[in-house]
Parts: sequence; structure tokens; C-alpha cells
Amino acid sequence: MASPQFLSSPAQTGSRPRLVVIGNGMAPGRALERLFEAAPDAYEVTIFNAEPRVNYDRIMLSPLLSGEKSFDEIVIHGDGWYVKHGVTLYKGAKIAAIDRAARTVTSDGGIVAGYDKLIIATGSVPIVIPVPGHDLPGVLTYRDLDDVQGMILAAQSRGRAVVIGGGLLGLEAAAGLNSRGMDVSVVHLMPTLMERQLDPAAGGLLKGALEARGIRVFTGANTKAIVGEARVSGVELAGGRVLPADLVVMAVGIRPNAALAQAAGLTVQRGIVVDDSMRTSDPGIFALGECAECAGQVYGLVAPLYEMANVVAAHLIGPTPARFQPSAVATKLKVTGINLFSAGDFSVGPGRQDAVLTDPASGVYRRVVLEDNRVAGCVFYGDTANSSWFFDLIRSRADISAIRETLIFGPSYGALDDAPAAVAASALRAA
Repeated sequence: MASPQFLSSPAQTGSRPRLVVIGNGMAPGRALERLFEAAPDAYEVTIFNAEPRVNYDRIMLSPLLSGEKSFDEIVIHGDGWYVKHGVTLYKGAKIAAIDRAARTVTSDGGIVAGYDKLIIATGSVPIVIPVPGHDLPGVLTYRDLDDVQGMILAAQSRGRAVVIGGGLLGLEAAAGLNSRGMDVSVVHLMPTLMERQLDPAAGGLLKGALEARGIRVFTGANTKAIVGEARVSGVELAGGRVLPADLVVMAVGIRPNAALAQAAGLTVQRGIVVDDSMRTSDPGIFALGECAECAGQVYGLVAPLYEMANVVAAHLIGPTPARFQPSAVATKLKVTGINLFSAGDFSVGPGRQDAVLTDPASGVYRRVVLEDNRVAGCVFYGDTANSSWFFDLIRSRADISAIRETLIFGPSYGALDDAPAAVAASALRAA
């Protein structure tokens, strides 16, 4: 049975409505921050966390893996925060069932808690490719602190690692293991790394930067099997090549963790279906974070998850017009020495134009996608100094007609003649 940690203030009387939160990640943590800021005594709050620890910044798992951060440095809410706000926190207590009729939740250790309002924030689960050998010892996913600790332990041998997946998390895992002295290979099914965030040109520059660090990158490569007897010894590709491996990290994607909600009879499709107030099909239950599906979309980046959190907090406080309206999101690769930024929609289409700047000698690439004299998306590699300015243009949908000719050079250049001489090529072309 999980050991509960009871953290509450003497002021609790039992007369306030009960708010139970399933999950203790960044999204529910932000919702509680906003709730306590606006109405600190509105609810008696109980949190069930499947992980045996407090709330931490999952975005910082990659610097933790590389050794640039310690766990204490990525904690968002330490034990004192729960004490201060009179929160009852159960660590290592996974909820096994929700009884909507009785308005109770029950943990796998038998703890029962009643609720007046419930927040489900069960996050996501990593996708594991069901190839032969996927369950061998030495095969890990990359999702939480336990996964990182497993990789750090494996890296002590300074052996060989294969990372399956060339997306954001996969590349951060590869760089972290490489920095710890492992011989690392990346296997990616698609022809371009981070194809959801990068165009082929930026993806090619990224591939070159990783290979310069000694990380082998195999794109357009399909994993056929993970080989080994007692534990993993290699990864076999579809063409028959076998990459030796003492550690295999699967980072091929995530899916919403909605099984608990589905078992409780809530509407579930890809994720737990919510309206724009983040309410589920049961109006007394909210869902937010990676487990939630709003208007047919699920989200994995922190910005929209925090927007969800703000909406939930507002509705917990009282009647409000607050609605979830996701804004543009940006992606940065958290690998020291590699500067990469991507935001908005940079796909090709009728009526779209590209402003492109390249400086091969310096490894600089910028692409800004324009539509109706507005910035629709951008991809920067090498020099990301003005990325926040471009991101603001995407979010505000500002008319850039007056600076169209010099836009690619950033906010510091009022005319094309002011452009830096080091630029090797700049072009405005039909997408």
C-alpha cells in the first residue's frame, strides 16, 4: 500500500467543498497555483500522484539526463508548498477507480476519497512499438524521472545505446546519453528528423550537428526487431542491419492516458473528451493536460496545457466566460550547443510565400512562411536570437506589409541595405 503524506493546515474544517486531483504534473500544478492565488480557501484539496514524489518540471528531464541539472533544481512544488496551502498529497498512490455515483475515487492501495469536484490529469503513456524483443531488459521509454534514472544508471557502463525515434524527446535523450559517454545511434522512420517541427533543410542541418558530436543518425529506417537473449543486445532494421546496443530507448510518441476515465464511463475518443471549459461528459469532472481531447485535438506542449489549467482554475472559482482557445506553440530543442526554434504552421499551400535566409558558412538557416501579409510560421536553425519577436508576430497575426522586404533579418533592420553582409543567400519565393 502506498504511504500517504498528509500535508494540511489546521484551518481545514471539513465544511468546504472537496477538490480531488488525479495526477500531480505541471498542468494540474498550474491550475492549483491559479486557484490558490484567487481563492486560497475555496476548497479542501487532495492530490493523488502515481509517482512517489512531488511536482517537477518534465521539460527539464533532458538537462537532468545530460547532467546539467539536479532533481532539486527542477522541482516546481516542494513539500513545503503543499503544507502552506493545506493540501493532502498521496505520493505513489495510483487511482484504480472513479465511482461517479458515490463521488469517490479509490487508490490501488485502498485509499478512498470523496469529491465535490474532480480533476483528471493522468497525462500520457509512451508508445512502445510491438516489435519482437520490445519487452527485453534494457529497453526503456522516456517519459518520467524513473526513465531518466534508468538511463543514467545504464550510461555508467559507457556502452552502446540506440534511440528509436528522431523527434524532440528522442534527440534530447540521444544527446544526453552521448554526453554521459555512451556510443549512441538514432533510428528514425521518417526521412527528416523532427519532421513535425522542421522542414527538410533545417532537419538536415540538425542531422549534421548531431553527427559532428559522434551520434550516428539513420533516417528512413524502420525497426524490425530488438534482439537479445537475457537482455537487449541490438536493434535489427528492416534491411537486415543490426545495430549493437546495451540500451534501447523508445521515444516514438505518446498517447493520452484515458483508461481510468473510460472505465468510469466518461466519453473517451483519442483522449478524455472535454468542452472548451475543460469539463468532461460529467459536469462535475474536469480533465486537462495530455490526457484531454478538446475539439478533436490532444496537446503535448506545455503552453496549451497551461492555458487549459488557467481555464479549469477560473471555472473552479465561479461562473466565468473563460474558454480554452489554444494559441500558436513553439518548439525548442534542449541540447546545449544546438540552437533550434520552430513555431506556427510552416507547411506549403496556395497563397503562401517563404522568406528564406541561409548562411552555410555559419550554419545559419531561417525560414519564415507568409500568408496574407502575416507570419504563419517559422523555422530557425543556428541563430535563434530573434525567435521571440517572430513568435509574437505569429500569435498577434500582425500585418507585416511595411517590413516585408526586411522581415527575415529581424526587428533590428529597417531597410534591406542594413542586412548583415555575412548573409550568403536571401530569397522570397512562392511556396
